[in-house]
Amino acid sequence: MVAKISVGNSLYGALAYNGEKINKEEGRLLTTNRIYNDGTGTVEIRRAMEDFLALMPVRSKVEKPVVHISLNPHPDDMLTDTELQDIAREYLEKMGFGNQPYMVYKHEDIDRHHLHIVTVRVDGDGRSIDTRNNFYRSKQITRELERKYGLHDAERKSRRTDMPLHKVDVLAGDVKKQAGNVVKELNRRYRFQTMGEYRALLSLYNMTVEEARGNVRGREYNGLVYSVTDDSGNKVGNPFKSSLFGKSVGYDAVQRKFARSKTEIKDRKLADMTKRTVLSVLQGTYDKERFIATLKEKGIDTVLRYTEEGRIYGATFIDHRTGCVLNGSRMGRELSANALQEHFTLPYAGQPPVPLFITTEGQEETQAPSTPEYGRDLDGMGLFSPEGPAVDAEEEAFIRAMQRRKKKKKRKGLGM
Repeated sequence: MVAKISVGNSLYGALAYNGEKINKEEGRLLTTNRIYNDGTGTVEIRRAMEDFLALMPVRSKVEKPVVHISLNPHPDDMLTDTELQDIAREYLEKMGFGNQPYMVYKHEDIDRHHLHIVTVRVDGDGRSIDTRNNFYRSKQITRELERKYGLHDAERKSRRTDMPLHKVDVLAGDVKKQAGNVVKELNRRYRFQTMGEYRALLSLYNMTVEEARGNVRGREYNGLVYSVTDDSGNKVGNPFKSSLFGKSVGYDAVQRKFARSKTEIKDRKLADMTKRTVLSVLQGTYDKERFIATLKEKGIDTVLRYTEEGRIYGATFIDHRTGCVLNGSRMGRELSANALQEHFTLPYAGQPPVPLFITTEGQEETQAPSTPEYGRDLDGMGLFSPEGPAVDAEEEAFIRAMQRRKKKKKRKGLGM
């Protein structure tokens, strides 16, 4: 994720630039802090300006108090609005702007959706927020967020492309080699904590596994047997003992994998991202097929298991972004098999969901004195930096225009 930080004098210039894009339906307002937000995703630029000014001192010695940040995830990162909001909030908190008034916009005018944030670096007492070493701090924070949310490194110019995995195809021949490659690669790439989760992952590639237990000369043994399946999950051909593929996919190795995965998922909180995405999609539809298809577009495969009567009795989510395989119940009751069964069989299943509006603490309406003079200064000098990757042609033109215009007389103290 690439972050670009610019400071400037024109608060109105930053609000107008983002607000006009949003109001032209080229994006939407995602969230705010201490600034009025009616929840529609649109922006009343005048009202936003008044709210900011009400929270800032009339006189301040802070030069260039306006901060404009763009956060640009990698194009391959499929993030929900909820995830983008969380990323923006965490970024601002770690950068020291968590308690400041701010607005977070999502720009959708190009295929690579990205965030723009407008905030100020002067507090209510007129003191400056510490912005020393901003570039270094921002780099560290974006790396942390990439790890936490399983994002791509957007700044890495050359990325190794992993060998693509394909379903085992009996008709293609050399089934043993195909099966071995799939099993070893899945064990290398993914984290799973139970045999059920492991089977769900294997099922995506027309494979399954069973435990073999026995007693030889008085000694008990445990082993794994892998089988190839058709698209319906029925076994085809002869099974393969795990020893044919090596110790790395045998019983003991897989048991160690369970324990290691459990620790990694807990310590790195890897299930949180999957849960947020699944819940976000679930809240948007009562149509099961649409739910599965939407999650797939976002990089998550869904494996549902049914009783003979057609009732869901198991649900597993394979998140290819984080490499985690998670039973629904592991992430909470709301994603358990029973909860999903109820959700998709309600009387209104298949119909558009009822919109849900959530009032966030701190988003109360603020009455601020009208300031008719704020629109005079649209110079935006110093607001945007020409360095860093361009967002789009219109944005580049805006930056150049802001830099060409002569400085106008600053409003005393704030220069807005």
